[in-house]
Amino acid sequence: MAPSPNPTPSFAGSPGGSCHYAELKVSSVATPQELRQAFRQLSKLYHPDTTQLPPRQAEAAFARLQLAYATLSDPNRRRAYDQHLALVAAPALPTVVAPEPQAAAGRRLSVHRALSGGEWLALLLLGVALILSLVLGLGVAWARGLALVTPPSWSVAGVDGPPDPPLAPVVPQTAKAEPPADAPP
Repeated sequence: MAPSPNPTPSFAGSPGGSCHYAELKVSSVATPQELRQAFRQLSKLYHPDTTQLPPRQAEAAFARLQLAYATLSDPNRRRAYDQHLALVAAPALPTVVAPEPQAAAGRRLSVHRALSGGEWLALLLLGVALILSLVLGLGVAWARGLALVTPPSWSVAGVDGPPDPPLAPVVPQTAKAEPPADAPP
């Protein structure tokens, strides 16, 4: 990664005495893509499973790296952090820092980010699969000779011809049956 164009100030409040920009080795005007790229490269170096550092030192370095990326990747937290850095650099200028939004217990703050190439490909494949399934379903229905659109029977009266006549009422029979007319007496 190229050296940052403008030096980042030292921040005594963070572990190790350096600021989050120095942890990620980026400039203070780095774009979100540059921050993500720097985090990915450095996480490969400092992750406890992939580093040659002693476990405690690797865990501490990786935790600082995660804190720096979490702070700088969120626009609101980054703005508050930059204001805090400006306050430390120029203590004579009083500034008011808005409190950071806090997530409910057990919930993470939402981070809006651009979709990656793999996510765009997955969305494209999902759309193509949807369109192909619709075309296949309509093609099979057409090949079988089924009507693609039929109105429901309740919406149009008399579509299938005249309505059926009402049924004749059922007359109850008497208990005494009459003999047929042609039967012998």
